[in-house]
Amino acid sequence: MFDKLDDILIHYEELMQELNNPSVAEDQNRFRKLMKEQADLAPLVETYTEYKKAKQAVEDSLMILEEESDEEMRDLAKEELSDARKSIETLEQQLKILLLPTDPNDEKNILLEIRAGAGGDEAALFASELYRMYINYAESQRWKVELINVNENGIGGFKEVVAMITGKGAYSKMKYESGVHRVQRVPETESGGRIHTSTATVAVMPEAEEVDVVIDDKDIRIDVMRASGNGGQCVNTTDSAVRLTHMPSGIVIYSQTEKSQLQNKEKAFRLLRSKLYDIELEKRQSSEAEARRSQIGTGDRSEKIRTYNFPQGRVTDHRIKLTLYKIDNIMNGDIAELLDSLIAADQAEKLARMNEN
Repeated sequence: MFDKLDDILIHYEELMQELNNPSVAEDQNRFRKLMKEQADLAPLVETYTEYKKAKQAVEDSLMILEEESDEEMRDLAKEELSDARKSIETLEQQLKILLLPTDPNDEKNILLEIRAGAGGDEAALFASELYRMYINYAESQRWKVELINVNENGIGGFKEVVAMITGKGAYSKMKYESGVHRVQRVPETESGGRIHTSTATVAVMPEAEEVDVVIDDKDIRIDVMRASGNGGQCVNTTDSAVRLTHMPSGIVIYSQTEKSQLQNKEKAFRLLRSKLYDIELEKRQSSEAEARRSQIGTGDRSEKIRTYNFPQGRVTDHRIKLTLYKIDNIMNGDIAELLDSLIAADQAEKLARMNEN
């Protein structure tokens, strides 16, 4: 590991020299590429530098203890030695995590798709609550949210909702949310006080760039129509809504949130690209079955990942066996503890596999 880190340190120093070269700054594409590489390596280099300092502090303290007879100096050296050894332990773990292979999609924006599952109107209400939960979390991260399509059930619930979330590291945090979410509670319409169980399916897809997926125009059928609201009431008097049908896959995309047909068409293509890219990702992961099984939460969409139990005020993530008793905060978008725990568990599993190899 340390040979690799020394090589990275040498490469980083060469990179910094190159960035300070005036001729490199003239080539904007090259300069941006080098700047990104420098930004990606900086946390690793900074941590390794701190590690080397801690190692030096251990050596210095041991030398003082060996040569010094003054008790006060020896006590000070012992204290510094203890602190440095603790730092080394912490920094070594951080270095291992920083050296883990990164997901190339981590920095991408995401397409969030939530569908009501079993449970009728109650499932649709739960889907709309999950959507609000994610939107509140996205806003807390200062990410931008664009609604692409929503299919309401007339009483405030969503049969389906699709949104684009744009922001640094959106996929790296939200990718663990794909799967079946289950709610247990007493519906307002339930006079007997019985607890009902409903579900909603969440799909988090990395946004695909045009270079990631090539779509042949011959494979697409485009239909335009008037956008409509609940009860068939027209919300637009022009043919601005767009429906794309991708014939080879059978995927149908509907976009009606913009007043402009061009904007709706652009949004629909963005969603289609991401769906096709996501299918390719799943195929790739399926071919690496063992790796996929060991991943936390980026696996099978049919997997039941979390239960929201309102009578007991708890939320349980089944993958990492974590239960939090703050359901109101979580439904209001306070999901950082859940996501951080999933990231930590994923890193722990990857570290365990790395140590096995």
